[in-house]
This record gives sequence, C-alpha cells and structure tokens, in this order.
Amino acid sequence: MSEVHTRNLVEAALLAAGRSLTVQELLTVFDALDRPTPEALRQTLAELATHYEGRGIEVRETASGFRIQVRRELAAEVSRLWPERPVKYSRALLETLALIAYRQPLTRAEIEAVRGVAVNPNIIRTLLERGWIRVVGHRDLPGHPELLGTTREFLDYFGLKSIGQLPPLAEVKALSELDPQLSLPEPLGEHEVAEIPVGTTPVPMLAAPDATAESMAEAAAEAAAEPAVEPELDSEAEPAPAVVAGEGT
Repeated sequence: MSEVHTRNLVEAALLAAGRSLTVQELLTVFDALDRPTPEALRQTLAELATHYEGRGIEVRETASGFRIQVRRELAAEVSRLWPERPVKYSRALLETLALIAYRQPLTRAEIEAVRGVAVNPNIIRTLLERGWIRVVGHRDLPGHPELLGTTREFLDYFGLKSIGQLPPLAEVKALSELDPQLSLPEPLGEHEVAEIPVGTTPVPMLAAPDATAESMAEAAAEAAAEPAVEPELDSEAEPAPAVVAGEGT
C-alpha cells in the first residue's frame, strides 16, 4: 500500500469518526495484509499534521486518541453553522473545575476552603453530568468525604493529552502581571457567566471550544488568590442561555 493511500485512509477515518480515535482503532480500517505497524501509523499522523499546517483544520492528539478539528482561531466563525443555544457556565463553576483539575484529588470541603464559600451542589452535579469530573476515592476522615478528579472526557473537551499539559499556574499569573495588554480573558464576577459552546458534536470536524486550558489556569489562580466572600446563589449553575453554536451529547 502506498504512503499516499495510507495517509488518505487515515484522514478519511478521522473525518468520518467525528471523535478521537486511538492508534489501534485506526489500524482496524486497514486490510490485514496492508496494515501498517503502530509506529508507521504514528508517522503517518505526524505527516498529516504537517500537511495541515497553515490550513483551517489540524490533527490534535487528546487523551482518547487523535482527531481532526477546526483550528481554535476559526471556531467562532465556523460555529455559525450550528445556531443552537450554548451551555453557559458561571465563574464559580469554572473556578471549581479548575481547582479540581490542578489540585486533584480533593474533597468538596477542600474546594470550599480555597474559594472561601460553600460549593453549590448544582455545580458538582453539573460537572458530574458533563462527565468532566468523577469520584476517584474517599478521604480517610470522619464521614469518608468523596475525592474528586477529572476524567478523560475533560481532557478531550479541552484538547489535552494529559493533565500535565495544563499551563503552570505561576506561569499564567506571571504573564498577566508582566504585560497587562495580553489578550487574557477578563475575570468574571462571582455571579457572571461564561459562554462555552459544548465541544462534543456528531459533526466530523469538531470546532475547538472557546474555553481554553489557559483560561482555566487563570480561574484556578484567581480562586486561590482572591477567595469569594459572598454566598453563591442556587440559580448560578443554570444561567440564562445565549445564542452561540455548539451541540451537546
């Protein structure tokens, strides 16, 4: 089988799947006699990624494998193809998710100690329902509180291969202090909400979500540096939606 045919078949499989595919899954689309080695397939993926440089799509490796997606800088414009209403998340939810991602595993009480306010049960329920966090164990304390950690779905949504790809908190904080003109997201008020299109869709080429690993790092840094002092409202986990593209699962 020629290298061109191998690359075309891998490209077609990634486009048709509409999700991340592992190397083993990609190998199954080849006939037994023409099947490349895992090493050769990874080389093909690297060549495909190089082929896409300077174009509107890219090959991205996530925790679940490889996928073809729309580049982030074009996602907002491409998302006009799906004019459904987005999910909107509050600053409190983003800070809670960021703290779990950076300090996992940790308990709800430990999150509250950092943020300075009680965690709304709706926030934890929303994160569990989205599949972004899970119970990974129990702390050896009275009541055996649940330990929370992030999931593979969390990594896939944010386009990460591993938790280690999250930007260091100190680095993000230092950058924002060094140059106030950097295009970093403005901090949200305690009860303000961020518009985040749901990132997983059945569309073959996925638009990258607006929420980034960098914005999550900033949320964690701000939660640790400036804990809130006002109680959270129950309605904050279900803010009013706004018209942005994205289709959830």
